[in-house]
Amino acid sequence: MITAGQLRASRALLGIDQRKLAEAAGLSLPTIQRMEASDGVIRGNVDSLMKLVAALDRLGVELIVENAASHGGGRGVRLKRTAA
Repeated sequence: MITAGQLRASRALLGIDQRKLAEAAGLSLPTIQRMEASDGVIRGNVDSLMKLVAALDRLGVELIVENAASHGGGRGVRLKRTAA
């Protein structure tokens, strides 16, 4: 699972725009735009999500799920859970 926030942060860390990510993932620009405009977890075509995650992996992004440790040893970004 990937959230819209993770997707935007991934692009920011890579220093690429939506068009470049769309090309790397083999997806259309409107698809990437729609994914980034989502609230929370991105929902959509499973094939498109798999392409997106695979492209981010190839580009060097490790997606970290909530409460999981990063085993890659690289830098990462995670939002802290806010106190309710």
